[in-house]
Amino acid sequence: MKRILVTSALPYANGYIHFGHAAGSFLPADLFVRHMRLRGMPMLYVCGSDENGAAIAIEADKEGITPREIADTYHSANAEALERFGMSFDIYSRTSNPAHVATAQEFFTDFLKKGLLVEQEEEQFFDNKFQRFLPDRYVEGTCPNCGFERARSDECDNCLAKYEPLELRNPVSLLSRETPVLRKTKHWYFRFGEYQEFLENYIGSHKNDWKDNVIQQSYSWLNAGLSNRPVTRDLSWGVPVPLKEAEGKVIYVWFEALLGYITATKEWARTQGKPDAWKEWWQDKDTAYFAFLGKDNIWFHTLMFPAMLHARGNYILPSAVPANEFLNLEGQKFSKSRKWGIDLRDYFQDFPHERDVDALRYALALSIPETKDADFTWKDFQARVNNELAAKLGNFINRSIKFLQSTFDGVVPAVPDAFNDAWAHLNRVVRAGDAPEAEELLKQLDDQFEGHGIGRDELDVISAFAQGGDLAAAKYDAFRFKDAVAETMRLAEAANKYFNDRQPWKTSKTDMEATGCTLYVCLQLVRGLAVAFAPVIPAASGRVFGCLGQKIDDANWEQIGLPGVPSGSAIETPEILFSKIEDAVIEAQVNKLVARSQAAQAAAAKVEYEALPEEIDITAFEQTALRVGTVTSAEKIKKSNKLLCMQVDLGFEQRQIVSGIAQHYKPDELVGRKVIVVANLKPAKLRGVESQGMILCADTPGGGIVLISPDAGIPDGMVVR
Repeated sequence: MKRILVTSALPYANGYIHFGHAAGSFLPADLFVRHMRLRGMPMLYVCGSDENGAAIAIEADKEGITPREIADTYHSANAEALERFGMSFDIYSRTSNPAHVATAQEFFTDFLKKGLLVEQEEEQFFDNKFQRFLPDRYVEGTCPNCGFERARSDECDNCLAKYEPLELRNPVSLLSRETPVLRKTKHWYFRFGEYQEFLENYIGSHKNDWKDNVIQQSYSWLNAGLSNRPVTRDLSWGVPVPLKEAEGKVIYVWFEALLGYITATKEWARTQGKPDAWKEWWQDKDTAYFAFLGKDNIWFHTLMFPAMLHARGNYILPSAVPANEFLNLEGQKFSKSRKWGIDLRDYFQDFPHERDVDALRYALALSIPETKDADFTWKDFQARVNNELAAKLGNFINRSIKFLQSTFDGVVPAVPDAFNDAWAHLNRVVRAGDAPEAEELLKQLDDQFEGHGIGRDELDVISAFAQGGDLAAAKYDAFRFKDAVAETMRLAEAANKYFNDRQPWKTSKTDMEATGCTLYVCLQLVRGLAVAFAPVIPAASGRVFGCLGQKIDDANWEQIGLPGVPSGSAIETPEILFSKIEDAVIEAQVNKLVARSQAAQAAAAKVEYEALPEEIDITAFEQTALRVGTVTSAEKIKKSNKLLCMQVDLGFEQRQIVSGIAQHYKPDELVGRKVIVVANLKPAKLRGVESQGMILCADTPGGGIVLISPDAGIPDGMVVR
């Protein structure tokens, strides 16, 4: 492996990047890239905006502007937010560039010539009112897998199931809000199934070194059997299909967006004045390619993209796909419709200081959903900043330098040459893993480096940094970033322990030589911490290097456990690295989040009110017998995701009632609950089970259902008027 290529999943340019995106795809990649650069590995990190497809066209239709305007708005905003977040991209490109269009069309044409694309006539949803075919996201309906009633036509946001559009139940056009019809159209399909064996071998070769979630999801697709996948769509916005008979059609976004990594690399190569340099990153077997993304994008990068690269020929395949699960916010999923989320740009408005960027990077790094869904809370954020960044890391650096200022006028004290020689020897021995017992090691140092000055306290902290640097590096190599950051913070804890054990505030009154040795060590530890934390909090590390009179660009990971600040160096007093966050600031953020979500749901409720039916007189209402009842038992109906069968006590008799609330209530949550029953409804059979009435429910703005319950003290059988 001569070089490493890294990509983050291209963010879709129809919304702002939020904390979930940052923790799932961007920050893990950036941590890895920055760490590997510190280890001297040639790196290229590319990303960009995914700007084609139906979602952007829909957004443009809603706002009455062009898709290009939508893409421009979000591309610029997200590029700026990611830059402020400290992302170290070599290039951040976009898939609306002419160079991307050309590359996508080249792949399409090559596949067509090789017989890898097959024409197929199919039925597709068509909006009669607007006289338009309705691909993918232009249609919503009921998910065929879980019954969610606002599912997209190709994927359910509730259960994440993927399916063919015609499998969607109760479809509705997002253009006219009417039921679409089916009309025949012609499209081209990629012979994906022909790569089943190739992909089984590819995934099998990584089953021992890839993350379990990645392997399991990949095998779930392989076990189901791969089939042809459509690569064209009837849509006006996107990469045009390069065929005369395909006028009005574009290349499907899933196909061309994956190629955005390649076109971004080509663009980078041109900016370097070496237009063919992209080939060594994508076509040289000495390049290792790592694709960072969230779990919703796994199969595209483990199966589809490798099949495409293999079919094109002479391209490398991903060496690893370190995909993450989802990040939740205050215990709930991020939701665009419910306004439950925090965008990076919103955070930067409320937390504009450079230290706030590092604070967020650190907190999110410890919240990365590596093996299961994780949760970000403002309270945890506050604790990370106050108890770790400020109280441990910032405190050690600040008091070490301030004490140096007060005792040695800010100049690093001199130590014997043997001190540094012994330090370097100790670092090598510890990292080699064959260090003898502490007392024996100290004796060896005394014999080998006479007058070196290293005692038990120095031995402990030098060993901690030597081991800690290697441990953190191993975690980075294994994509265990939370553990890597935790190991790094342990170095700050070891440094604080050294300072406290040496008590320079006492020795400065009686032994300035010992105090000078202590502060010399502390300044080396300050530099070591700045190197170790550079992948996580790069701005703060850069400021520390500036105080030391050095440049962070000259740092190297191997220097974490070694002296790097010469005696006689003049050290500047740093500004406070991290300030503690008050409770009022956190409470304001939580209140802002809740208020915004409540306002969004209230607005949605107003928009979605159903029109009232024709007026009725009191006699018609009185013909509906509403009675109070108590649920005595409840159970799910077999082979149904939605239906529950309940026994309800109406006081004067027991009734069996079937209700479609299984996705909103568990059976044991209903037992003992008061409900209102339509008691004179004709019996009906649902899934073969007789229902002798109906329970009253209300819709919620988010598409849910809640039972209407009377007060607990009302007797069963009472009339509801």
